[in-house]
Parts: sequence; C-alpha cells; structure tokens
Amino acid sequence: MINNKIKIHGVPMSQAVRAVLWVLFNKKLSFDFVLTVPGSKEENGTRHPNYLSKFPNGTIPALEDTESKFFMAESHAIMSYLCNKYEWIDLYPKGHEERAKVDDFLHYHHRNIKEASLAYFAPMARPDLGLTDDVINMAKKLFKNGLNALETQWLNKNTFICGDNPTIADIAAYVEIGQLQKQFTNLFDFQPFPNVSRWLKDMTQVKGHDDVHLVLAELGDISQNPPVMEDLMGANIKGFKHIANKLANFDK
Repeated sequence: MINNKIKIHGVPMSQAVRAVLWVLFNKKLSFDFVLTVPGSKEENGTRHPNYLSKFPNGTIPALEDTESKFFMAESHAIMSYLCNKYEWIDLYPKGHEERAKVDDFLHYHHRNIKEASLAYFAPMARPDLGLTDDVINMAKKLFKNGLNALETQWLNKNTFICGDNPTIADIAAYVEIGQLQKQFTNLFDFQPFPNVSRWLKDMTQVKGHDDVHLVLAELGDISQNPPVMEDLMGANIKGFKHIANKLANFDK
C-alpha cells in the first residue's frame, strides 16, 4: 500500500526506531524514512529548531503525516497509533483485555527490558557517553530482573509475551534483547534462559525482522572491541540504504 505521506525520522541503529520500522515492514506500508541524527543541532538533527518545532522532546523515532500535519514521537505510542489507524489487530488486539495485556507490558518495559541498551550496548558502542559503573550496574540489575520475569512468567506460559501470536509488545522487547545476540553484537549469553532463547528464535521469523536488523549484522560482534564512530556510521548508512531500497520495491 503506497502511503508516502508518512515520514519516519530516525536512524536504524536506534532500538526504538527499529521497532517502528518493523511494524511498518511487517504490514508492508510504504513510508519515507528520513535519516535524522540524535543530539545533532545540524539541519538533519533532533536538536535543530525545525525538528524541535514538530517534536519538542527532540528524540527519535518520530512520525510525521505530511498531509494532515500530525506529528508524534515515542515508539510505543507510534506503534499503537499505527495499529489503531490501520486496524492491525493481530499486532495490537481489539479486545479490551487482550489489548490491556499488551499495554501492561509496554509500560513495564521502560525500566526493565529497555535497560539492555544502557547495560550492555551503550558501554561498548558509545564509551564517549561516559556512563558510570553505578549507572551500568543498576541497568544490568534491572534488565536481568526483566529477563527473569520473561523467562519464568510471560514466556513460560505463552509462546509470545501476550499469547500465541506476536504483538507490538514482542517487537518492543525484541529490539532491545535481540540486539545482544551472538549473531549481532554478541554482548549477552542467553543459554541460561531457554524460554527467552526459544522466543528470540521465533521472533526472527516474524516478517520484517531481517530488513530492520541488517544494521546490526553490519555492525557485528563488538564484545571484545568497541566500534569506532566510523563503524557505527557505516552500519547506519548501510542499514538506511537497505531500507530505502526495500521501500522502493514494496509494490513491485
């Protein structure tokens, strides 16, 4: 379905951006992907006045509807909005209780599973951020608490987080957890978590996975040597070009 009135701002290395891209790729809904650099004051950056006038929080991802002049940010809100707008009830169930279960996890996610990036990815990929040991250790504790809850509760009872089918809850969780896998950055050993390991494998089969995660395949194993900025930028550009090429062929 052609829908180039929608723009998504961000970079493919961003976990939250990948979640939104995955939903759109899963449904093969066309959009314009605008390369937008987090923290930059340049014209293509999130701190530029033009960007802040649309998205005051100055973050990625951000959605822009060029036709209606509707702007919004925050990945979970964007995914929910898209599912509501296009009635993608497989990813965001219509029933009140089923949808509430998805919302439950999305709210829980922020101070648990999302800590994967602060605990493991950022210290290796962005040492320039200067994260203290206290911050990293707290993030590791919170992430492992969330991972244990997934292992012993959610994924011990269900195939996916909220039942037998993947939802935006799974997508939100996977972009954080999945980035640490051996085939990507190799930053965490999931062997002690058999339910999570099984779920990770299942999620690779969800349509759109490979396209939005090519950026991580390009970055590769960073467990021993932190990547230099050129490596991060190169992976981002390759991921962006791949996504742009796929979008150009959505309806072919």
